[in-house]
Amino acid sequence: QVTVVESGGGSVQAGGSLRLSCVAYGYPYRHICMGWFRQAPGKEREGVAAIYIGGGNTYYGYSATGRFTISRDAAENSMYLQMNNLKPEDTAMYYCAANPGNTCSEHAWDRSRVYRDWGQGTQVTVSS
Repeated sequence: QVTVVESGGGSVQAGGSLRLSCVAYGYPYRHICMGWFRQAPGKEREGVAAIYIGGGNTYYGYSATGRFTISRDAAENSMYLQMNNLKPEDTAMYYCAANPGNTCSEHAWDRSRVYRDWGQGTQVTVSS
């Protein structure tokens, strides 16, 4: 059983930065794809970024490109999302998800159904 725990959300003004963290407990191998998703009220869940812990391959959604950076600590099966130049439209609940035993697919990393284990979410609020 893999337990995913994210942290680091909060409230910032537009232009500010936040760093989200996520740990996948209970999986002792680096062969795992981990992703960040977000969901704003009334909107569908959106893939933000993903990283393959074993090799460090990264994938970004349109909303993250150029402002967000995903990274990992392979030794700890952890990943991070550095979010810079935040905008009010980034306001959402951010979820960490894990797909143990798999690499990230270039064509499917942003599909929720690919991930088996999910965290409870951490709120990010950006004010104008």
